[in-house]
Amino acid sequence: MNNQWFSKVAVWLVIALVLFTVFKQFDRGVMQGQQIAYSDFLDEVRAKRIKSVTLQEGNGGTEIVAITNDDKRLRSTATYLDRGLIGDLINSGVKFDVKPREEPSLLMSILVSWGPMLLLIGVWIYFMRQMQGGGKGGAFSFGKSKARMLDEANNATTFADVAGCEEAKEEVKELVDFLKHPQKFQKLGGRIPRGVLLVGPPGTGKTLLAKAIAGEAKVPFFTISGSDFVEMFVGVGAARVRDMFEQAKKSAPCIIFIDEIDAVGRHRGAGLGGGNDEREQTLNQMLVEMDGFETNLGVIVMAATNRPDILDPALLRPGRFDRQVYVSLPDVRGREAILGVHMRKVPVGQDIRADLLARGTPGFSGADLANLVNEAALFAARRNARVVEMADFEKAKDKIMMGPERKSMVMPEEERKNTAYHEAGHALVARLLPKTDPVHKVTIIPRGRALGVTMQLPESDRYSMDKERMLSTISVLFGGRIAEEVFMNQMTTGASNDFERATQIARDMVTRYGMTDELGPMVYAENEGEVFLGRSVTKTTHVSEETMRKVDGVIRRIIDEQYGVARKLIEDHQDKMHAMAGALLEWETIDSDQIEDIMAGKPPRPPKDWSTSAARPSGPTPPVNPDGAHAAA
Repeated sequence: MNNQWFSKVAVWLVIALVLFTVFKQFDRGVMQGQQIAYSDFLDEVRAKRIKSVTLQEGNGGTEIVAITNDDKRLRSTATYLDRGLIGDLINSGVKFDVKPREEPSLLMSILVSWGPMLLLIGVWIYFMRQMQGGGKGGAFSFGKSKARMLDEANNATTFADVAGCEEAKEEVKELVDFLKHPQKFQKLGGRIPRGVLLVGPPGTGKTLLAKAIAGEAKVPFFTISGSDFVEMFVGVGAARVRDMFEQAKKSAPCIIFIDEIDAVGRHRGAGLGGGNDEREQTLNQMLVEMDGFETNLGVIVMAATNRPDILDPALLRPGRFDRQVYVSLPDVRGREAILGVHMRKVPVGQDIRADLLARGTPGFSGADLANLVNEAALFAARRNARVVEMADFEKAKDKIMMGPERKSMVMPEEERKNTAYHEAGHALVARLLPKTDPVHKVTIIPRGRALGVTMQLPESDRYSMDKERMLSTISVLFGGRIAEEVFMNQMTTGASNDFERATQIARDMVTRYGMTDELGPMVYAENEGEVFLGRSVTKTTHVSEETMRKVDGVIRRIIDEQYGVARKLIEDHQDKMHAMAGALLEWETIDSDQIEDIMAGKPPRPPKDWSTSAARPSGPTPPVNPDGAHAAA
């Protein structure tokens, strides 16, 4: 703040000096008039062309300012007071006046004599302060920490604002208890963890949880990003780490939170080539500060990352990050609680069922659910509604899961019909095979990069896949291409992503999960470690070519078998395929109730308004196909 005040004052002083100089010069230019020789002035007087004269004693003689008959101003200088001049003026009838010499004021004398020097000194001091860190980005300010401190006044976040991660909250509540009542732990010989690492997928609330800890404990909270340590100069990262811990010691007890710590905490020795790595210097300094010869009592380091596998082992050992708290994706109860937190910020209607929305969004993170509420509010605003209704949430969920509708895209009728049979093939196989997720909705309206989408939503959260379910998934993925072959007698590029995913599932079953009798429970996958993550430079393979040929053969067998299963189902239920494709061509979108009618051999019921639908099959985010054609499974 002092530097900002000094900068403003210096700028205004420079502006004032410049304006003063300009106006002074302008004033002198106006008052001086035309400068003429003294002899010419005498000629003008004798010719009686001068009306009045002012004589003023100056430094180099007598200054003469004359006004001619036509009001023109002339100026001249006499080396001494010429007695003859006075007589000429009297004889010529010229009015004249004699003024004493004007002494400049003390302020003006100081300004004229010392002004330039003071200006130079001020500019020099200003630039030196800038270089020494007085301003942002100064040459000597690189070593200063960029950590921003939040205190009780500007951090109102508490555990009430965090939902969906109850286990993680219980883990970190000990930190709050220690910061409030340290003697409770110290009397039994226990010590607080020096560091806590928050690990979890993106959007699960790691940063929010750390901020809530500081808000609950009412202690200073220093927050910084891992990328803020590294700059263009060597040694800056280590200097900033030292400066950050020095600031934290002065405010202890306090919390230091480093977001995205993987930016500086990666494996040492990673990368190609030699030389000293600036990032490694930063990491080494952080290791020393967290647990070195000097112990930082009362300074708790918290960090967040979604890539714990690439962190250096020395950073994860007890004494540095003693505890790793996994912030997982929320379950159905957690999602309902998170929706409740975000729904407090928007006016919702009476028909809102947070429990139904929670069941319909497994796999959503806290950030996804916040986006869902925001999108629903935007849909309500577009129709000028006063509250957000359930229909808005359903539209928002479809947009997030399947992508935005591309209503302006006009498809040829043949391609539209091909898309309808393609999606009907996915839906039919998914409906008939065991251990497949219920089909929630099928649409041939282009969404995102897909021309059509078949959305399957599980009935509950699932954390693992068994062999039969993976085989059924492969068959469902092949249903689209088989329907094109059987009913349209053609093959299109729309199934390209289906094939990629089916092949990857089959390959993982053989090479990673040991789900085949021919090859047994053994891993055949190659080393896929990244060299820049500290892995091996060379790509090692411990599988012979003969074994890999056998692996390829088993993968091909699985694909061919499941392709045959899907084809038999589609050929045996051609009437249902025609009915489902016809419904899609007529209504463009059908839901689970209409699919049930078709499978039961009944005419499908007309589409219903989403706002009047009380309950529908719901589940997690579907694996939507983004290949620009169709989506399935």
